[in-house]
Amino acid sequence: MSAPTLVILAAGQAKRYGGIKPLAPIGTSGEGVIDLLANDALSAGFTEAVIVVNPTTGPTIIDHIAAHWDRSRLNVTFATQDEPRGTVHAVLAARAALGNDPAIAVSNADDLYGPAALRYLADHLTSGAGNAMVAFELAQTLVGESPVTRGICHIDAKGMLVGLDERRGVHRLGDDIVVDDGRSPDHLQPDAPVSMNLWAFSSEMWDIFEHAMEARLPDEAEVLLPVVADHLIHGRIAGAAPHLSQFTVFRSHEHCVGVTHPGDLELVQAHIAHQVDAGHRVASLSGSLYH
Repeated sequence: MSAPTLVILAAGQAKRYGGIKPLAPIGTSGEGVIDLLANDALSAGFTEAVIVVNPTTGPTIIDHIAAHWDRSRLNVTFATQDEPRGTVHAVLAARAALGNDPAIAVSNADDLYGPAALRYLADHLTSGAGNAMVAFELAQTLVGESPVTRGICHIDAKGMLVGLDERRGVHRLGDDIVVDDGRSPDHLQPDAPVSMNLWAFSSEMWDIFEHAMEARLPDEAEVLLPVVADHLIHGRIAGAAPHLSQFTVFRSHEHCVGVTHPGDLELVQAHIAHQVDAGHRVASLSGSLYH
């Protein structure tokens, strides 16, 4: 197998945050989220990346990477998602930049998963295996007390994904984690496994993604990766090969942090500083990802 490729989704509009989330300065030397993410990917074994941007903020992200990254270490190409039609559409925007429809890993550009989680997928892709995802413990994904959306993963005894349940309005309330979406249960366990949009997809998924975009309803604004995965698992995509419904789940016990709300920035900065002080992260990317 060739070296694994990571598709990084950086085309979001970031309406709640109010800035360019991938460039939010969370590192102790001012590095952005996407900088630390890419350095973790490099440490995990990824040497190729396609970054999907939008026409508005994309030029700023591209200029930042051109100014800072050593692209002899991580070979980066860019793709543009012309309109916000969801994460499936964003992945398809990367297709021309990849060539030959390879198996890929996919991540957000505004979440920091840690090198161990990324290494699960790099090793998985290198082995030539099928679809997979990384699930994180719910409590390890919450920053502050502002509400977020989380996909609760249902996993069978063999470690395979058997369903995804999107819950909105998830937030901390004292020592509890509660949900304000009017559904039951309204309290969630801290160790409940959740999807943070960290996936590996086999090369056969490209046709599935195309089908999902073509089949979307006229009033359906976006088509999302977790929804397509859930439809596959439950046999709702006609003609899909049975093995494509099988998603291996890797369980991570590490933090997955990102900036969703403006108030998250200082909290994430403090978290990264603690990782640096503990020796889990370098204080500067100079000599690694940076020139």
